[in-house]
Amino acid sequence: MSSAETLHVVCPHCHTTNRLAQAHLGNAAECGKCHRPLFTGQPVALAEAAFERHVGRSDLPLLVDFWAPWCGPCRMMAPAFEAAARQLEPRVRLAKVNTEEAQSLAARFQIRSIPTLALFVGGREVARQPGAMGQADIVRWVQAHLGR
Repeated sequence: MSSAETLHVVCPHCHTTNRLAQAHLGNAAECGKCHRPLFTGQPVALAEAAFERHVGRSDLPLLVDFWAPWCGPCRMMAPAFEAAARQLEPRVRLAKVNTEEAQSLAARFQIRSIPTLALFVGGREVARQPGAMGQADIVRWVQAHLGR
């Protein structure tokens, strides 16, 4: 199998990098280490170390919701973000970064307002959108930036 036919996918549970054939993206793929599903249809909560693994080692685009538990618009957007995860996986991984717990990430990416969505492709931020959005808007925004 050539490298063009395989993807590196980071496990949402143990954060191990797995090789997965592109043809198997839609199947019930499991992590080679922890044997749990690679795709759950749920956003994964990421602390700093896990964030680095998902951004730097995964071939999947990563959509990050920078949020805080005290933020009303963040809490209002959470169900829409979860619904978007069910719709966008397995082609896009969705993650949540609590800016109260990961203050260095929030500072590094200059998060000035929350919620803020940031889309990473190939380890680089390619798009950013501050403010709460509904599920359909999240999906359209991601697809527009990925050319799908």
